[in-house]
Amino acid sequence: MFRGVRPVPGVVEGESDMFAWFQKLLPQSGTFFDQFEAHGVTIAKSAEALAKMVRGGPELAANIKRIEDVEHEADAITRAVLQDVRRIFLTPFDRGAITALISVMDDAVDQMYKTAGAAELYDVTSFTPEMVEMADIIVKASGVITQTLPLLRDVNGNAEKLHELTAQLVRMEGEADAVNARGLKAAFKELGGSNPTAFVVTNEIYRHLEKVCDKFEDVANQIDGIVIDHA
Repeated sequence: MFRGVRPVPGVVEGESDMFAWFQKLLPQSGTFFDQFEAHGVTIAKSAEALAKMVRGGPELAANIKRIEDVEHEADAITRAVLQDVRRIFLTPFDRGAITALISVMDDAVDQMYKTAGAAELYDVTSFTPEMVEMADIIVKASGVITQTLPLLRDVNGNAEKLHELTAQLVRMEGEADAVNARGLKAAFKELGGSNPTAFVVTNEIYRHLEKVCDKFEDVANQIDGIVIDHA
């Protein structure tokens, strides 16, 4: 404190004004909702390409490439969110909730990318009806996610609807598990004794598809946690 200047009781000279000035320089809220919704679009695009991929045909390679491209888009959005969490002064939710949600969303896209990678690695060109059915469930679930994310802009007002949609995602994961079990059982009967190598490859594709659905359930759980904490 400079001599001759009377301090304000309890406040260091200039501290209040400087803090207010500093706050004005900081980004206040970011664009987290826009980023969540943009990532939701990548989930839907990847799911659509995955559903086309498991139908085989001459566009199979193009659909694998499409999933790869979308995965890069999703990664870019995820990186932006993680950077913003560190630099934004005020966030709409707890920072841990933001990073957890964007991470599980990105895991879902990554898992679809891994599914496409497995198909490409093992040169799988023909997929079972159950794989097609699981991919269709994934498309429907991705639609529920894109419907859910905008509601986070008003968690309190949309709490009931958010819980309803996340419950749908959990049910879809259960449906996919049942289809997965049915498909694996049929594959084992057909290939287990006569062509074990083919069965191992088939099991690998099923495993990846099941993990996609598991990641969607993780998204549902993260959103439920946000509703519980903030509604």
